[in-house]
Amino acid sequence: MKGTTGTTSQRHVVVVGAGPTGLLLAGDLAAAGIAVTVVERRPPGISNLTRAFGVHARTLEQLDARGLADELLTTGRIITRLRLFGSLSVDLSGLPSRYPCMLVTPQYEVERLLLRRAEQNGATFVYGTEVTGLAQDEAGVTLDVRRGDGTAGTLRAVYAVGADGVRSAVREALGVPFPGHAVIKSIVLADVLLAREPDRTVALDGRGSAFGFIVPFGDGYWRVGGWDRTRGEIPDTAPVGLDELREIVRRAFGSDFGMHEARWMSRFHSDERQVPHYRVGRVLLAGDAAHTHSPAGGQGMNTGLQDAANLGWKLAAVVNGQAPDGLLDSYHDERHPVGRAVLRSSGALVRLAMAHTPLRRGLRAVLTLAAGHVRPVTRGAVGRITGIGYAYGAPRGAHPLTGRRVPDVDLTEGRLYALLRAGRFVLITPRGARTEHDERLTVAHWASDRRTTLLVRPDGYAAWASEITAAGSVTARIAPGGMRVSWTSAPRTSIPHT
Repeated sequence: MKGTTGTTSQRHVVVVGAGPTGLLLAGDLAAAGIAVTVVERRPPGISNLTRAFGVHARTLEQLDARGLADELLTTGRIITRLRLFGSLSVDLSGLPSRYPCMLVTPQYEVERLLLRRAEQNGATFVYGTEVTGLAQDEAGVTLDVRRGDGTAGTLRAVYAVGADGVRSAVREALGVPFPGHAVIKSIVLADVLLAREPDRTVALDGRGSAFGFIVPFGDGYWRVGGWDRTRGEIPDTAPVGLDELREIVRRAFGSDFGMHEARWMSRFHSDERQVPHYRVGRVLLAGDAAHTHSPAGGQGMNTGLQDAANLGWKLAAVVNGQAPDGLLDSYHDERHPVGRAVLRSSGALVRLAMAHTPLRRGLRAVLTLAAGHVRPVTRGAVGRITGIGYAYGAPRGAHPLTGRRVPDVDLTEGRLYALLRAGRFVLITPRGARTEHDERLTVAHWASDRRTTLLVRPDGYAAWASEITAAGSVTARIAPGGMRVSWTSAPRTSIPHT
């Protein structure tokens, strides 16, 4: 950092923000041998007491690919059913995943594990420091920063990532618009004890002028939140009282469940916003810095973590000279549509919960009936909420698996997601197939008699697949132009990272 000494440190990547998104990204980059610095406004040791409380199936899979999922499961409560609008029960136990559930755990537990991993892999942390400006050139990014003691300095990096939340200083320094609007103003949140506990599921409901949600933690406390349209606009800074929350929940659920002993309370407003571009030159935006939406469905933190999982291996490949700079464009191409879809699905949930006219309540009843009884509708809704239903675009003529999430299949060498912990592509071939491969590529074989040859990206999505069943040799190489895979009996095929 440049300060009174007049020196400037050169880092390959600077990540701004030590929330879940920034921590996962920093850990991935550091594990790939990238010199990464994380800049965080908070002092060290200050917990990030934010609103996130749920970890969905796809995120648990990504954490499993980093060896963290099973430990995280011990910190909270496993939920296999969601209850929406009183009558709709969404069963998660049938998800095609090793984690057919939602884990309710405080965000700081997720951050604790991700911070430990990033530090163990060698990431550098600069706390009590905020970004005040930035400039780009052909060789890199210069970040202007100010420490808590008021001293100014600079950080120089080849690339920078803004993962610094809704009020992103990086986004503001770029001058990137954040179009959208406030959906709900003055949502009240608290972690409380309940004298009369409801079913131990995640519940979302609304009646009349109010809506609320109730989520069980594993330590006896419940996350309770709600909003009442009759209360008008109340500033986020206004004090929160337990009596106010009791009244809102009573209106939404017909009972306040005897809530008492709040250990934490907060008030916030909910926006729906998304930047038009996730990449601006050598600066990329991720998590809440790129998109924000209603808390319905608990998809916010999960979407940010998925952003990081998508970006990390691509940025590492570019910095390490294994892929061209253009690969980073695919980060926007793949994640921006997902962010837009999350805005729509979470917005639909909260609007249904807020339905207060007879027409809108009737529409909610029809949609609830369809979601509960029409399998394609149910499957689509569950896939969006849990994240396992999203796929990335594939070139025309590509194998149907290309761009799709690959589940944790059994291989002769072990589970796929255990192999992904090395942060490398995994080439899965039929048993008996001959391979010539780059040492930076992991080769495994189906435990079954399946004949598909499948190339899995480090984030667990299919990069390429083939159904060629004739005996032959598979050649796979990581080259500066990208990943290349070919069969000796077929024309050489160039496989893009995306």
